Amino acid sequence: MKRALALILFLFLTACGGNSGGGSAEDVELIVFAAASLQETLEECGALYREERPKVRLVFQFDSSGTLKTQIEEGAECDVFISAGQKQMDQLDRAAGPDVNTEGLDLVARGTRFDLLENKVVLTVPEGNPAGIHSFDELRAALEAGDILLAVGNGDVPVGQYTQRIFAFWGLDEAALNAAGVLTYGSNAREVTTQVAEGLVDGGIIYATDARSAGLTVVDTATAEMCGRVIYPAAVLSNSRFPGEARAFLEFLRTPGAGAVLESVGFTPLDN
Repeated sequence: MKRALALILFLFLTACGGNSGGGSAEDVELIVFAAASLQETLEECGALYREERPKVRLVFQFDSSGTLKTQIEEGAECDVFISAGQKQMDQLDRAAGPDVNTEGLDLVARGTRFDLLENKVVLTVPEGNPAGIHSFDELRAALEAGDILLAVGNGDVPVGQYTQRIFAFWGLDEAALNAAGVLTYGSNAREVTTQVAEGLVDGGIIYATDARSAGLTVVDTATAEMCGRVIYPAAVLSNSRFPGEARAFLEFLRTPGAGAVLESVGFTPLDN
């Protein structure tokens, strides 16, 4: 029912022009900041959207959610933000409260934020699994013994923060592991994925969707107990030049056509 309502709203906004900011539907350029793990799927969704709205140009900027959040804080032009973690969105959202939004920022347009997708965090290995790792339990033992090199995300990006929770769950001291030389870092999930795909490491902790897109072997999947749910929130930003069009694009991402694209790589679209 919610998907159907989203489709109705999208069609309504399409019919009405969906534009409550400057410009017209003939000169709209939407700037979309999105987590790097969404690159292929959002570009495909963008191509579908252009079939519906050929006058709307989508400009995507993909990077770690932490980097994108910082760019938004510093005044970068952006209409839509899709983060791989709630923390980065909370830090821009007045409604999130001062405990996480420590700067008191009010950059998320009220009433536009929702949870778009769910992903999973997985343990993946290069071709042939040379280190013979088959589970997070085995990973813990190998890290403690200093026998492997594991690629993980930096602590300021969502995939790295989920990894930190996994380490805490298994009683691993990240600082000690780093000092022992068994960890290598990537500035986003894509960099970690590349290290695994190129066989530069013995394993990596990344998103299930990145592992699937890269054709990597997944040997274990983190449970919600280990790292929490991996939810991607989306919102229109309060300084968007085209808030109506920005809303329409987000509603499009909730339609069955866009949902099928997102599901094709392992995302789970969420009904709100």
